[in-house]
Amino acid sequence: MPRTPLLSALTARARTTAHARTAPCPCGATPTLTDRPDGTVVRHEDTVAKAHAPHTNRTDLTARLTTAARLPDILLPPLEPTPLHLHDRLVTCWPYGTPVDPDDPDAAPWEAAATLLARLHRTPAPTHLPPMRGPLKAVRAITRLREAGPHSAAAPVLHAWTLLPAWTRAEAPQPDTTTLCHGDLHLGQLVRHPAPDSPWLLIDVDDMGVGVPAWDLARPAAWYACGLLPPDEWARFLNAYRTAGGPAVPATGDPWPALDVPARALTVQTAALAIVKAVAAGRPLDEVELAVVDACGRMGSVPPELAPGFAK
Repeated sequence: MPRTPLLSALTARARTTAHARTAPCPCGATPTLTDRPDGTVVRHEDTVAKAHAPHTNRTDLTARLTTAARLPDILLPPLEPTPLHLHDRLVTCWPYGTPVDPDDPDAAPWEAAATLLARLHRTPAPTHLPPMRGPLKAVRAITRLREAGPHSAAAPVLHAWTLLPAWTRAEAPQPDTTTLCHGDLHLGQLVRHPAPDSPWLLIDVDDMGVGVPAWDLARPAAWYACGLLPPDEWARFLNAYRTAGGPAVPATGDPWPALDVPARALTVQTAALAIVKAVAAGRPLDEVELAVVDACGRMGSVPPELAPGFAK
């Protein structure tokens, strides 16, 4: 893959930042961890440099960085307190953390993720923090689906989207404007730092803000409702969140009245992106992708307010 000017500049920044903290080394390669239109991430030794999405608001990103720096036991703190500009993109630098092993699903840190979320949700939100951006990501997924062109699986996904409350589609304010939320929780958002056996921390502040805390539980809830997350793993996650005093769901009893709408929104988002990826690759939907599309079809037959647990 040819190196763009942004990727070259980002690589140089990662190398410079890394060796401002450690002695120079004869290292050569700086691996690219992610290179997408909405974010490019490179690593050099113990430093990660990230170019954020185009048109990222500098004031909002700075507020998110400040919040992460103030909560080092929950969020991985940035190496620098403010973003810099490279090729018209805002760039931040971070210490490298050991991620969750995708090849060892039995070791998935569900309890750690849930406990970190509960602690984040219980932390008083700074007054300058913008809204949590989860609903905006769902809107972007639907926009990409519509731009991808006709697809036989798109209709139930788009129909399920129209049944969601306005706030989940970023057409109205979120009903909670005070709770500190991550905004895009999945297991890829956890790392151990500074050592591989250190406690887990949350990463990626791009979508962090104030909003509905149930959104942060919605992806595993959706996977469970779609049959993609085993009941025992869902129970581990939910019980750990409740044990840690998380406010998104009641301490006891049925959690679905709080989780159903956000879980539906995340299911629609996941299904939309699944179709987009399949269209781009010129392939049929796989078994997991079909499961979330099918869940959208079932959601379309029963409005959220009538059925707790849309696919259970």
